[in-house]
Amino acid sequence: MSTSETLPTPEPSLRERLVGLDPMAAEHPEAIRVVRSPARVNLIGEHTDYNGGLVLPAAIDLEIQVALIPTDDDRVELTLASTGERGVIDLRDVGPRRGTWLDYVAGTAWALREAGVPISGFRGILESSIPSGAGLSSSAALELAMAWALTRGEGPPLDPMRLALTAQRAENEYVGVMCGLMDQFAVTLGQAGKALMLDCRSLEWHPVPIPPELEIVVCHSGSPRRLEASAYNARRDECHRAVTALAARERGVASLRDVDLPMLERHEAELDEVAYARAMHVVTENARVVAVESALRDGDFLALGSLFAASHASLRDRFEVSSPALDALVEIAVETPGVVAARLTGAGFGGCTVNLVERGRADELRTKVDRDYGRRTGLTPSVFVVDAADGAGPVLFDTPA
Repeated sequence: MSTSETLPTPEPSLRERLVGLDPMAAEHPEAIRVVRSPARVNLIGEHTDYNGGLVLPAAIDLEIQVALIPTDDDRVELTLASTGERGVIDLRDVGPRRGTWLDYVAGTAWALREAGVPISGFRGILESSIPSGAGLSSSAALELAMAWALTRGEGPPLDPMRLALTAQRAENEYVGVMCGLMDQFAVTLGQAGKALMLDCRSLEWHPVPIPPELEIVVCHSGSPRRLEASAYNARRDECHRAVTALAARERGVASLRDVDLPMLERHEAELDEVAYARAMHVVTENARVVAVESALRDGDFLALGSLFAASHASLRDRFEVSSPALDALVEIAVETPGVVAARLTGAGFGGCTVNLVERGRADELRTKVDRDYGRRTGLTPSVFVVDAADGAGPVLFDTPA
C-alpha cells in the first residue's frame, strides 16, 4: 500500500455511537450497558404452540443489540441506528397502542410492571441484524431486549420461563397478536449449537443438539409479512372451532393437543372442511416434531428431508399459510445438492424458509437461489447462514468505551 493510501475508517461501535448521541453517555461511558437478543428460527412445529403442542425452535445469531445509559426518570428514549428515528415512552403511563415498533417497548414495560418487576428509564440506541418481516421473530427479540434494558439487575429480571411468559403477555394483551409461547421461549432460553424441544402445554423442555455435519440456512423470500394484518388470528379461531366441535363429542378435549389422528378421522363428518384441515395439520405436525428430534439425534438425514417436506406440504395445503414465493424457495432448495431438508418457517404469509444443509455447502444453495429465484418470482431473496445461539442477555466488555 502506498503512503498516500489510507485504511478505511472502521464503523463506530454501538457504544461509541451512543457516546456521540447522548451527553450523559459521553460523561459516564463506564455506565453504558449493552444487551443483546437473538432472532429465532423454528426447525419444525408450526402453528402448534398456541394449540398446546410441540415445537423445535432455535435461537440464532441474527440479533438486536441495544446500548443504553440508565436514567433516574421514567422515560425511555430509544433511537434506531438504521434510520435515526427516535421513540419516547413515558413509563408512568405507556398509553394505548401506536401501531409502530414502539408498541413492543411499551408492551414489555407494561407486562413487566404487571408482573411486579421494578423498571426504570434509559436512553439508548438500537441496532438489528434481523431482517424485518422475515418471520424470524424480531418482535420477540425486541421484547426480550427491552426486558433486559428496563431492569437493572445483574441477572435476568425473572425466572427465564416466567420472563418468556411475561413477554408473550406483552404481545398478546398489549400489541394484540395472539402468538403462542414459542418465540419468546426460544429467544429467552436459547442455547448455542442446540435446538429446544418445548411442550407448550406442560412447559417442559430440553435441548436437542444439532449435528455438527449440518448448518442452518435461512432464505428470506423478499416478501415481508405483517403479522398483525395477516390471517394469523383467523387460524387460531379456526383451530378453536375444531376443538369446540370435538369437545362436544369426546371427553377431555381442551385443545388440539388432546386429539389424535384416529379421533380426528372419526369425527371428520362433524367438522366443517376448513376446521378439519387445520386440525389435521396440527395433529400430524406434533408427530413430525417428535420424529425430527429422533432424526437429529440419530443423524438420519433422509428422514429429516421427508419430515420437512411433509410439514411444508401440510402448511401449504391444510393450513394454507404458504405462498408461491415460499414454495419456489423450497423447490429450489430440494433440487440443490447438499440440501438435506427445506420448509417454510414461522407463521407463513411471506417471510422465510429454513434449510438444513451439509456443512460447507451453503454457497451452493446461495448460488442456486440467486440464479433461479428472482427469475421465477420477480422478488429479491436474501440468504443467511446462521448458528444456533444463546438466549438474550447482557454483552460483557473488558474495558469501557
